Amino acid sequence: MAEDAPRWLDDEQQRAWRALITFVARLEETLDRQLQRDAGLPHAYYQVLAMLSEAPGRTLRMSELARRTTSSPSRLSHAVARLEEKGWVRRQRHPTDRRGALATLTDEGFAVLVAAAPGHVEAVRQLVFDRLDRDQVRQLRTIFAHLSDD
Repeated sequence: MAEDAPRWLDDEQQRAWRALITFVARLEETLDRQLQRDAGLPHAYYQVLAMLSEAPGRTLRMSELARRTTSSPSRLSHAVARLEEKGWVRRQRHPTDRRGALATLTDEGFAVLVAAAPGHVEAVRQLVFDRLDRDQVRQLRTIFAHLSDD
């Protein structure tokens, strides 16, 4: 077999891969639909608010926020612009790095997050954690932590 030949997935790997991508797509769709219905915001915006809420001073560099939300800088910039229009996030220049920008969660944005969080967490529980026992949860964390290592 030539070295540049494709390394095809075997049957078990193919089934695992398809199960994973199907679940991830359904998870994103269901969480987005739940948040739109109950809180009027897409899942991507919820993630921005949540990441900012966990940061010291509810503030992060835009580049770090993009990393934490696994978002491209341009997609994040668009999302933050929309959140700014709603008064939920404030963006300002970094005080010591003129090329950098900071995003800060406002009190109004924090209130939106607090109101949206119970329904979101309940959806996550129903979709994932209610279907797994404690050992499976540990296995899931271990697997995804391992796959997330670069």
